[in-house]
Amino acid sequence: MSMTTDHPQQAEVTLDTRTIEVIAEIEAQVVADTAPERVRISWAQPDTGLWVANYGGYYGGTVDRQGTHFFVADTFGEYVGDFRSLDEAKTRLAERLHVLLPDVIRQAV
Repeated sequence: MSMTTDHPQQAEVTLDTRTIEVIAEIEAQVVADTAPERVRISWAQPDTGLWVANYGGYYGGTVDRQGTHFFVADTFGEYVGDFRSLDEAKTRLAERLHVLLPDVIRQAV
């Protein structure tokens, strides 16, 4: 048994730089519109030198100041790192949570 198939000819298209830029802008907007917003992290400070993250309603982890260092543990109690500033420690925990808990999305208010 044999089959014959017709392959339609493909047209070759040449795009100028401005057209490519417009297409890229449209694609970027579509991705931005469909990508889930990152969860906002809220922080509580239950004790001096201890910050606890709330990640979209879930326990996110802690930042614990010991002397001049800020030690970070994630939602599973895993060590994230030792940082020199509170801002850096919070940022690194947030980055980790976005990777660990990708299914947690921002809820509409």
